[in-house]
Amino acid sequence: MVFSSILFLFRFLPIMLVVYYCTPRRFRNAVLFGGSLVFYAWGEPVYIVLILFSTLVAYCAGLRLSYYQKRENKRGQICSLTIACVVSLLLLGFFKYADFFLRMAGYIADVEMPQLNLPLPIGISFYTFQTMSYVIDVYRKEVKVQKNFVTFGTYVALFPQLIAGPIIRYQTVEEQMVKRKETIDLFSKGIVRFMIGLGKKVLIANPIGDLFREIAGMGAADLTTVSAWLGVIAFTLQIYFDFSGYSDMAIGLGSMFGFSFPENFRHPYESRSITEFWRRWHISLGTWFKEYVYIPLGGNRKGFGRQILNISIVWLLTGLWHGAYGNFVVWGIYYGILLMIEKLLWKPVFSRLPSFFMHLYTMFFVILGWGIFSWQDMADGTNYFKTLFGISGNFVNREAMYLLSSYLILLVIAIIGSVSLLRTCINRFFLPEKTMRREVCGTLFVVVVFILSVALLVNSSYNPFLYFRF
Repeated sequence: MVFSSILFLFRFLPIMLVVYYCTPRRFRNAVLFGGSLVFYAWGEPVYIVLILFSTLVAYCAGLRLSYYQKRENKRGQICSLTIACVVSLLLLGFFKYADFFLRMAGYIADVEMPQLNLPLPIGISFYTFQTMSYVIDVYRKEVKVQKNFVTFGTYVALFPQLIAGPIIRYQTVEEQMVKRKETIDLFSKGIVRFMIGLGKKVLIANPIGDLFREIAGMGAADLTTVSAWLGVIAFTLQIYFDFSGYSDMAIGLGSMFGFSFPENFRHPYESRSITEFWRRWHISLGTWFKEYVYIPLGGNRKGFGRQILNISIVWLLTGLWHGAYGNFVVWGIYYGILLMIEKLLWKPVFSRLPSFFMHLYTMFFVILGWGIFSWQDMADGTNYFKTLFGISGNFVNREAMYLLSSYLILLVIAIIGSVSLLRTCINRFFLPEKTMRREVCGTLFVVVVFILSVALLVNSSYNPFLYFRF
């Protein structure tokens, strides 16, 4: 089940809201836990066992850690932490990387290894990182152990952020799990945020995704330099509106149930460096790797050489987190190299350049990065990049110009919508104060977005979010 579906919008969500708010407060976590499991099981009932097992492992590990901490048994604490993390990583590794290791073993042994072709359980990368962060934080004594299994299970399986994040640390919602306060103001803001996210997905990401798929499906003879650039720009916009749209919907849904989730995007395409871009894009993933990998490795505290090594490790793992395919590994290494170059050249070079130039530099390499990310095949991806830089293929043809003219208005809307310029102008010059006019205009805009989104969904097929496959 996906948020951008008629089933979710007009059946699951209304039923959940009615049942939740008709239930006494002390039982509301149980309603959320049960509803979240139904939500997850709707598409993959078999993997309910997996998420419950992961939840149980982390829950028991937390209890054991608390037990050993009271007795100041360091060995017991380390053992509990290690077992929980190893089990979680083994589950993630088996489903996500088994075929990768089989391919590598076959390559080394020069034999053809059979592939398991296991379907990836939806959301496993996200909820695995959440359960691991909880266990690590209990070990560090940064959070108190949660002794109520239903409350802890609600944290892990909470349907608004279960499938594709944000990756929420337990300490962020620890108090909200037991003492959250649902208000009309928070609920109404949640509805608005959800509808904006729905519009991002249905009205912008999906149509631009059609453009990208059409270009990606072109044969080498039909692909031109213009269409290749059009394709990577389309994917750059698609993945932003798709993923940030999901995050908006998740945050909005959380607000409807009384939660305040952290932001996952802060206009990343306004960045003026690759470093800044990754402080604005998928913030929860970057925070997770910073807190649980980069800083424990030493961060920037052990000299420049060690910092470069730590960055390399983090970005290799970031690439692998997205999948055990060559394009993701190359993508992770690509960003690791760019970040290392910025560390080396920031003071002597980059800090002296105009901000406009730095923005162009950042977006150029971000767009190339999404080109690598989108590869389905390394050989095809290499050929695509050759055409992108004019090494092979024609510069332009009639089909490229037709696609450009057909999607130009949508692309312009998407580019404007990906930055904060339009909102800033409206707030400053047209609707500068919180007046009735501003409230009415905002409400009408959101309602129109929702109606248009539903109208498109009625006649559309299944349209999952891009990050569902991670």
